[in-house]
Amino acid sequence: MPRRSTTHQRTILDRTLVVDNGAFSIKAGFASSTPSLDDCHIVPNCLARERDKKIWVGSEIEACRDFGEMAFRRPVEKGYVVNWEAEKAVWDSTFLNPKSKLSCDPQETNLILTEAPNTTAALQTNCDQVIFEEYEFATYSRHIGPSLNAYHDIQHIFGSPSRDTQAPASPAECLLVVDTGFSHSVVTPLYRGRPIQQAIRRLDVGGKILTNYLKELLSIRHYNLINEEHLVNEAKEKVCFVSNDFRKDLERTWKGASSTRKFPEKQQDIIVDYVLPDYNAGSTGQIRPHDPSLAARVKKMGAMANPGGIVEDFMTLGNERFAVPELLFSPIDVGMKEAGLPETVMQSLSGLPQGLWPAMLANILVVGGNSLFDGFMPRLEAEIRQLAPEECVVRIARAPNPIKSTCQGGAFLAADSTALQGKQVTRQEYLEHGGGWLSRIFTGAASR
Repeated sequence: MPRRSTTHQRTILDRTLVVDNGAFSIKAGFASSTPSLDDCHIVPNCLARERDKKIWVGSEIEACRDFGEMAFRRPVEKGYVVNWEAEKAVWDSTFLNPKSKLSCDPQETNLILTEAPNTTAALQTNCDQVIFEEYEFATYSRHIGPSLNAYHDIQHIFGSPSRDTQAPASPAECLLVVDTGFSHSVVTPLYRGRPIQQAIRRLDVGGKILTNYLKELLSIRHYNLINEEHLVNEAKEKVCFVSNDFRKDLERTWKGASSTRKFPEKQQDIIVDYVLPDYNAGSTGQIRPHDPSLAARVKKMGAMANPGGIVEDFMTLGNERFAVPELLFSPIDVGMKEAGLPETVMQSLSGLPQGLWPAMLANILVVGGNSLFDGFMPRLEAEIRQLAPEECVVRIARAPNPIKSTCQGGAFLAADSTALQGKQVTRQEYLEHGGGWLSRIFTGAASR
């Protein structure tokens, strides 16, 4: 029978690094006694190769000026770290580079790391080995990403008075987290900060699928942008929105004869021109109101000079703007036999005792970059209200910063040294008891 670790062995150090290891970007920062969003830094989680074969790693890409035909290699696929060699290159550049804002000595640092729900045991073991055997962090705890959001001041997010800032940051009693990120969207019910595993539901639609779908649409209708992931992703973030009436908006952008259009006078508020970035001139992509006469002239001439005399290329975008985010609500549009996000929320609730439904529906927190689409929150709330039982109150709120929310939640946990000590495992304990014991500790199947 493994002997218990002594209190001295589990002494928590003063410095804690919180890492939300996302598929598109890493959100990381050092915890402080008064956590703030400024403590959290966003680092691209990728290796990128330019046309001239130059390699950019992690935050180095911020200095790049030419993203044309840039190839990206991402260590995280479908939400899981599957390429630790690439991930270590990004981590080394981020956490071991003395010039980095997040530089640290792992042997003198506590680590709070996120993972996707329902990660396989083999991937968890690989992660634990890298943390303790290669980086040699002093202490470490692994959490599914949505669970850290429970340490926010949830009632303040929903408009109630703030909690006592001097009191420990205890997790919310009941919280339903909708996390819609780059790889997927997942609905996680939390009770006192712990996930209810049997009710976690996943929708395999995230920012990556939306970007790929937009690439296909633009390559068919405008320019061949299949190899322009960065350009298309930037355009998606700037022009796309969630329609509250998909069928009506589709009719408003229908390219039929003007006499047969039902909403010709309202068409302009959807159709826009997107000016492509000029990497040679250092310009970024821009949106401007659609000018039909200009579009007609460009179609004849092939290109058009702007008032400054610089030749520019642009695309006229109509239903692409809302057809792409619609996949979050109707994946069947591209042949995916999955329920949309509102239905996924209800499927998650169906895995819970009905006594918890009112509390969960009254505390729905939305995080993740896809929630920043215009119209996303009203549409999600309206459809959940239609599906929820009439006697239940539905309250849904987006985190103040949905991208950094998980990282900041981890910082709130780290600010409470007592709570942190109960969750962290020291490197000495890992070396003494092994990876199997560590897995049981993190799942709650074993205690110290």
